[in-house]
Amino acid sequence: MSSSRHILLINPTITSQRHARFPLAVMSLSAALEGRHSSSIIDGNVDRDFIATAARMVEQGQVDCVGVTVMGGPQLSTAIAVSKAVREQRPGVPIIWGGAFPTVCPEATVNVPYVDYAVRAQGEDTLVELLDALPAQRSELLAAIAGLTWRLDGRAVHNRDRVFSTASLNRMLPYDSLDNPRQYLTRTYLGERTAGYQAALGCRFRCTFCGVAAMYRGKMALPPVARLEQDLGFLKNRLGVDAIQFYDHNFFDREVDMVPLLEVMAKYALPWWCFARSDALVNLSERSWALVKNSRLRMAYIGAESPSDWLLHDIRKGTRSDQTLAAVETCRGHGVVPELSFMLAPPQDPEGETERTFEFIRMIKRLHPATEVMIYIYTPLPQRHDSKDAAALRMQSEMRDCAGNPVVFPRSADEWAEPQWRAYWCHQDAPWLSARLRRRIVDFTTVLGCRFPTIMDIRASAWGKTALRALASWRYRFQRYDDPWELRVSRRLIRQWDPRVMSL
Repeated sequence: MSSSRHILLINPTITSQRHARFPLAVMSLSAALEGRHSSSIIDGNVDRDFIATAARMVEQGQVDCVGVTVMGGPQLSTAIAVSKAVREQRPGVPIIWGGAFPTVCPEATVNVPYVDYAVRAQGEDTLVELLDALPAQRSELLAAIAGLTWRLDGRAVHNRDRVFSTASLNRMLPYDSLDNPRQYLTRTYLGERTAGYQAALGCRFRCTFCGVAAMYRGKMALPPVARLEQDLGFLKNRLGVDAIQFYDHNFFDREVDMVPLLEVMAKYALPWWCFARSDALVNLSERSWALVKNSRLRMAYIGAESPSDWLLHDIRKGTRSDQTLAAVETCRGHGVVPELSFMLAPPQDPEGETERTFEFIRMIKRLHPATEVMIYIYTPLPQRHDSKDAAALRMQSEMRDCAGNPVVFPRSADEWAEPQWRAYWCHQDAPWLSARLRRRIVDFTTVLGCRFPTIMDIRASAWGKTALRALASWRYRFQRYDDPWELRVSRRLIRQWDPRVMSL
């Protein structure tokens, strides 16, 4: 066995300290390294001077290498900043990036001077093997590590993909490796001490806009019942958790597999939020819905995406618009708030699809006004260099910006950190959106959010929400969305928050 290495695992800042959740990615890596290599964790969401902290630890010679988890979007800028600081402090320390961004854009990741290695998809086993191989610095050892992208003689080398692994489902996360784990328990509409938690891995579906599809390539696994019970018991009894935000990418997968987990959750009865698919919810039996009720599910985030079945087919969603409506009715009948997300303005017909989606949302609000709605822009992921997906490659080649020019994706992490591409990654903008359509989407979202303030906003006062409803009512009724300046001013005064940015 190679000599033990000490790695500094960094979760760069992506949100405010108030909204920080457990840094699950680096915690999972730390658990996988136990017994082979040692690690320290820096979480930029709670350490607001994390770049200086990282530079100081590197300068003092406390670490052999640095690992950075990178989601993309706003976290990309802070990941770049800390990587540059480490490189400047000790140029010889290897810097490893992992997470969603290196998985989707591995070549762009290593096409910068401050990243040495990109770990694609699940990173636990890849990181262990890389730390084993680093002391020798032999190219044949590096080339044998599945899931790794690295540079050789100035060019990017993409090793074979790593097969899906369920090993992490059998390991408990090292909560004691964090300074004060209770600081991650946040007051939300679910409870006073809400924890972020992930039980399952992956998703069986391959939606063209979803980073989870790139990460797990259609694979999924649920946790052992004993593991879930152990974790929930620890969170509730040791840390005092009174609500759970599940990050599972598709919580309701196969009912027969979910029932034992629902029985455990009903035992602990912690109010919870999760992702779910409309077809899975519609097909759930009444017996399972009884377990859902006893487990105290409060809200299910459902990727509705579009009212057009042709588009749902093209983006490989695997659901239909009638299932979205059926899921709304099913949730309402069982006391669960449906939270629907929509992807507007696809490049095939940005204006037409946007207007159809507006009408679909209005219809849903007539049927069930309590339905929560999240609005994003459809931004398909760039295809990797070795993609064999002919349909996705053809769609990407046909994408044009507003001027009719082919859309060319960034070739480096620095380019992806530019404002227009950061907005693309976060589903907030796209090259094919005209200024008029962009403004219309923003204005509709503002009017909708004021007419139906989210229950997730626990900061705005009850009177403030009532005032917003009244101010927005005429605009919403008569579909007068243009330039709702009075609503923008009122939102700032009332301090209404946007759950797309603030999470729960």
